[in-house]
Amino acid sequence: MRTRVEGTPERPRLCVFRSLNNIYAQLVDDRLGRTLVSASSLDKETRKQTKGGGNIAAAKVVGKVIAERAIAAGVSQVVFDRGGYKYHGRVKALADAAREAGLKF
Repeated sequence: MRTRVEGTPERPRLCVFRSLNNIYAQLVDDRLGRTLVSASSLDKETRKQTKGGGNIAAAKVVGKVIAERAIAAGVSQVVFDRGGYKYHGRVKALADAAREAGLKF
């Protein structure tokens, strides 16, 4: 997947990782090899809004938070990297929430 999807300074890669109990998202500039912004269901502000981290509700909150942090960092367009997961369930919920919060991909 990452051979076809590359993040640049103008359009960083929105990388998603999901485990059984949590979901993580980060914006990565592959040219510099640097993570610009990250969010997960383990963050304090995310845990306050959800019950558990491995469900669709938590994925929606993480998507909203990553979009807010990205826009605050000056990023509005990203390339979506689903990490080999099917675009379904938690991954889709995170992507939809990020789009609703203002990210374009």
